[in-house]
Amino acid sequence: MKLEIGQVAPDFSLYDSDKNKVSLKDFAGKKLVILFFPQAFTGVCTTELCNVRDNISLYNNVNAAVVGVSVDSIFTLAKFKEEQKLNFPLLSDFNKEVSAAYGALYDTFVFDMKGVSKRSAFVIDENGKIAYAEVLESAGDLPDFDAIKAAL
Repeated sequence: MKLEIGQVAPDFSLYDSDKNKVSLKDFAGKKLVILFFPQAFTGVCTTELCNVRDNISLYNNVNAAVVGVSVDSIFTLAKFKEEQKLNFPLLSDFNKEVSAAYGALYDTFVFDMKGVSKRSAFVIDENGKIAYAEVLESAGDLPDFDAIKAAL
């Protein structure tokens, strides 16, 4: 299902790499950037998330939180976050339910892997509605960070 601007964002509740449960409702009243990414420790994912790390003040300055979401385990995400010194939460969608709800799930990825998150970016506004949606078919592409910033 393709999500459209103006729709209410699908609710979620996932564990982060610090083993805390994080839900969409935790961000009520502020903007939220959700970045789905295929897999920790891969080149493009590292580039994408380090770009956000290095520019986190741009998000903080407009009252926006950022979370990264992948189907990796919380343990893998914890190690990835530590090694890359990421300064925002990484959430584990190990059961693939949230990626599917956002239309951000490959049926088959490289090496015949099933159910890997598609690189995607969503901006959720203060009222829980989608202000920006980008789902990329190629895992080698990066989200349009200028369009994300414009939506914020």
